[in-house]
Amino acid sequence: MLAIIYSNRSQECQRAVALLESLEQKFIQYELNRDFSIKQFYEEFGTEAEFPQVTIYEYYVGIAHVGGLKETLNYYKNKNLL
Repeated sequence: MLAIIYSNRSQECQRAVALLESLEQKFIQYELNRDFSIKQFYEEFGTEAEFPQVTIYEYYVGIAHVGGLKETLNYYKNKNLL
């Protein structure tokens, strides 16, 4: 499993990184204005989306958009990883 974080380097984004590190979860962090534009972010996640946005790639399952930090916490809790 691989997590992908779309970040603007805010405190919430730093918390998402800390969560994944504490779970020893492999992840890639894409940063606003380095790896993508705000226009690309809104096109991908919608204009109401906030940072961070997290997607999960699971082998044999594919990519699933999880959501923000709260949704990411719930995702890992439901997987019994928290």
